[in-house]
Amino acid sequence: MNSLVKNLPLSEAVNLAGLVNIEAGKIISRTFVQRPEVTVTLFSFGAGEGVSTHSAPGDAIVQILEGEAKITIGGNPLTAKTGDIVVMPANIPHAVDAEQDFKMLLTVINH
Repeated sequence: MNSLVKNLPLSEAVNLAGLVNIEAGKIISRTFVQRPEVTVTLFSFGAGEGVSTHSAPGDAIVQILEGEAKITIGGNPLTAKTGDIVVMPANIPHAVDAEQDFKMLLTVINH
């Protein structure tokens, strides 16, 4: 059977946050699903790193696994911390900034 999921062991429990390390001055990503309709990617951000303002054609769901991030959606900043989930709506400019080290799971559902 060909799995649509990659870079993850199948049929076993895994600590998601443990699959990426935090490195100072870097953003590290590990893609699990990359399809036209959906992508799922795990990220770690070193403090001070970020993704500049952009928009995407799909809804982006961010789950904060560790730490804290400033997420700006449509010019409105918010703070998301461990355990929080944020939906960044399609076609609305958004940015992600690591004011401290953090890890997140990003799921983008394309329209």
